[in-house]
Amino acid sequence: MKNQREERGRPILNGDLSVQRRTKTMRILLIVPDFTRRYSGAGEIARDLCKKYVGEKIDLLVATGTHRPMTREEIAEMYGEIPLECFTQHNWRENLTKIGEIPAKFVREVSEGLLDKKIDVEINSQILADYDLIFSIGQVVPHEVAGMANHSKNIFVGCGGADMINSSHMLGAFYGMERVMGRIDTPVRRVFDCAAENFLTDLPLNYILTAADKIFAGQGRGAFEQAAAYSAEKNITLLQSPLRKVVVFLPENEFKSTWLGNKAIYRTRMAMADGGELVILAPGVERFGEDPTTDALIRKYGYIGREKIIRLFHENTDLQNNMSAAAHLIHGSSDGRFEITYCTRHLSAEEITRAGFRHMPYDQAAALYKPGGDFFYISNPALGLWASQVEFSKNIKL
Repeated sequence: MKNQREERGRPILNGDLSVQRRTKTMRILLIVPDFTRRYSGAGEIARDLCKKYVGEKIDLLVATGTHRPMTREEIAEMYGEIPLECFTQHNWRENLTKIGEIPAKFVREVSEGLLDKKIDVEINSQILADYDLIFSIGQVVPHEVAGMANHSKNIFVGCGGADMINSSHMLGAFYGMERVMGRIDTPVRRVFDCAAENFLTDLPLNYILTAADKIFAGQGRGAFEQAAAYSAEKNITLLQSPLRKVVVFLPENEFKSTWLGNKAIYRTRMAMADGGELVILAPGVERFGEDPTTDALIRKYGYIGREKIIRLFHENTDLQNNMSAAAHLIHGSSDGRFEITYCTRHLSAEEITRAGFRHMPYDQAAALYKPGGDFFYISNPALGLWASQVEFSKNIKL
């Protein structure tokens, strides 16, 4: 990967820390992505930093967000020889410190009145420990909530608390995915920027961001802007016309839940023709949510469409108390525009249909839908965004 440093701020990969390193052992924190970003290059970057700062005290905090913790095998596969005892995995319900709040007036303004509440800013308490250097390592790709993933999202969601996670997801859902995905500046990103500008400036925080085949590094927002622009160029596929049939494969060792697997829906919805069909080949999907609470909520309500979920949200406290789950249910529906067929091995036909999808057994579907057939095939939806030029020009202007 090529390295492009942000011009302002000190260089961070070849830092001028030789005097400090000679006089004391430095404490360094690497904030790293989980297994859902296994192709981000973060594993190689983390290993390189551990070699560069050999002899210093290095901790790694996994920015899991609402995802399940990484297994020992996943850590070994992604981060290689870095000792397991160096890792801590974020839990979005524990070990949090509130560092501020975003005023309701600001949220109301950036959301165009769609969300009117203050947002507590909580982060993993380990980030606030006495570190000499903090590196937040992550991948910038199109994202259904923030517009473009990473940068301070890695801190406020990846290592954040329930209120920010819930509120940012609901803000993105209310505002509309089509107005968000692939954009650098979105209401959710403005919330993150506000929190970063007000509550992170005293931390020795440096960002190392990968986008496609390049690395962008810096302390401010400039590196993110460069990475997001490059990701938009490399990771957004524009199509001449909408697609009638799309088949998306979810790699088995990466996608274990519809919470993650529904990227197949998010990232193709602007490419789908009205009345078309999206077929999701999901051999590893074995549950709906990443934890028991969200799994139960998805099973209870299902992916039944934006308007119905918004109505149910106002009527039911369990959804109000789990706004990220409500937002996910909104995101995971086609709103009747196109059919969605989930092809699973582990979840039964009854479970899938009760959740609001059509079902086909995975082995039957895999035999029927091989790459090269008379349909548009996507081997992994996590790194891209597909859209017809009409939808793109209408909703996404970088």
